[in-house]
Amino acid sequence: MSRTPAHSRSLSTDRRRFLASTGAGSLAAWLGFRYQVAQATVTRSANEQLGIACIGVGGKGESDMIETSAGHQIVAICDVDESRLARAAERFPQAQRYVDWRKMLEQTNIDAVTISTPDHMHAPATLTAMQLGKHVFTQKPLTHSIYEARQLTHAAETSQLVTQMGTQHHSAARIKNAVQIIADGAIGKVTAVHAWTDRPGNFWRQGLPRPEGGQPAPDGVHWDLWLGVAPERPFVPGLYHPFHWRGWWDFGTGAGGDMACHILDPVFTALQLGAPRKVTAEGPAPDADSGPVWCQVTYEFPGTERTSDSLPVYWYEAGRQPSRDLFLAPADWPGSDNGILFIGEKGNLFVGFPEPPQLFPVGDFADYALPNHDEDNHYTQWTQAILGNGQTCCPFQTAGPLTEAVLLGNVAYRTQQPVDWDERLMVARGNEAAEALIRRPYRAGWEVEGL
Repeated sequence: MSRTPAHSRSLSTDRRRFLASTGAGSLAAWLGFRYQVAQATVTRSANEQLGIACIGVGGKGESDMIETSAGHQIVAICDVDESRLARAAERFPQAQRYVDWRKMLEQTNIDAVTISTPDHMHAPATLTAMQLGKHVFTQKPLTHSIYEARQLTHAAETSQLVTQMGTQHHSAARIKNAVQIIADGAIGKVTAVHAWTDRPGNFWRQGLPRPEGGQPAPDGVHWDLWLGVAPERPFVPGLYHPFHWRGWWDFGTGAGGDMACHILDPVFTALQLGAPRKVTAEGPAPDADSGPVWCQVTYEFPGTERTSDSLPVYWYEAGRQPSRDLFLAPADWPGSDNGILFIGEKGNLFVGFPEPPQLFPVGDFADYALPNHDEDNHYTQWTQAILGNGQTCCPFQTAGPLTEAVLLGNVAYRTQQPVDWDERLMVARGNEAAEALIRRPYRAGWEVEGL
């Protein structure tokens, strides 16, 4: 695997800003040069089997592996937890087994790779696979940092590789129906959006002090490989692996990274949003290690053809929601633990997770026929696109900017300062503390070219 020297991580502020605007383009050009001949000459039959490798095969990784295997061959599986690896091998005994994804990617019969690791390892594994010419399916959030998201976006734009982020809701019929309602102009121009989640809630804990000390990892859990690019931390039973890493900034991206990539995705799609101009956040006093017990983020976006001149988007976590009076819903409407409220000039659109779209006030839309789109399989869409049949709906060109916006909410919260966002330079103007959160150094020995 390509390495970058350790001293290259100690860059001055001006140098880092320069790289933000030029380095990504250089990487993209290099990627395009590397792949354009080889990928352009590959022609596949729609019935051909792909050789798929899976990085992370427990939890969500298990379902990703099973879904992508339909009609194709799982040729390699990788997990730092050997018990999870053994379970996957029972289902796919022909697959070669690995605990280190860097070794796995040396296998020659891999066409495509799924990446279903904790958030902090998404970008290193994904970009390395792309540098080796592999098509990639990476779980949400696309990356752990804004800089990583920008690099993967550029890599996807320039290479001819097929990419998809694991925002499966994007392919759901109810989400496509909601996007169509907005496109139809049923509620007129959208003047504000409210989006909310019940996470972390009882799903995982945040606002925790980091414990002192630790103990050896259990046999079969390769802790150094699990840490990967993150700072070295001792193993503590049940604290990080296999699930509660989400609540720790070293490894996860909090409730925003976990759920906003799902819930704000239709907002970006339906309203054709770009980067926000300004982001502010409130919540309990931030902790350097653990995410907040609750948080509320306010985004200010430039207007589009489907919105008012300036669009506020409000994000609520931990069960907080907009005032019930804003919905214009019937008194007996049950609401939702996770959802979106589009406020329009002619009425409101609610989209739930998993509830279908509903228009309010109900009586105002009695004659409106709701769209009726078909459901897509998010995984089959990716494998079929690799074979030349159609395109993915969440390529990194779409997923990268969405991920950047989501992660800006964390930056605003953690710095407790407004983020006046310069998209081109990836700079939060007037917020020097944001610099260390936009791009962070990798642990020595885990540096990846381009990240």
